[in-house]
Amino acid sequence: MAALFGNLFAGSAPPGLGVHDGVLAPCPDRPNCVASGSADPAHAVPPLPYRGEVGAAMARLAALIAAQEGARIVTQRDGYLHAEYQSRLMGFVDDLELLADPAAHAVQVRSASRLGYSDLGVNRARVDALRAAFAAVRS
Repeated sequence: MAALFGNLFAGSAPPGLGVHDGVLAPCPDRPNCVASGSADPAHAVPPLPYRGEVGAAMARLAALIAAQEGARIVTQRDGYLHAEYQSRLMGFVDDLELLADPAAHAVQVRSASRLGYSDLGVNRARVDALRAAFAAVRS
């Protein structure tokens, strides 16, 4: 479904997206981002643990994301996924990134709003919902 205000509030993809030196970018100094690599409790979320093969875990996560309203997978390659979530009303776009960490048997996660200061907890809620759905389908 297209946003009521189109892409007016979409913003541009931040230049720091992706994997840098084997990790996802840290959260900016705004409360509209959460990341499993963050030492700051205001931004920290646990990584997504998985059992089995990393490829199967990433495929399950991709399927869960693709089924969510407003989600669009932008990049998907071995061990990395970037999705955009567009809000229904205003068209704000958030970026979700997943990075497989096979040594820890976990998937690192980062979810951040492109625009604004606060997200009213949307990114944390998104990651929590993804965690619950992923736990329900894990083998």
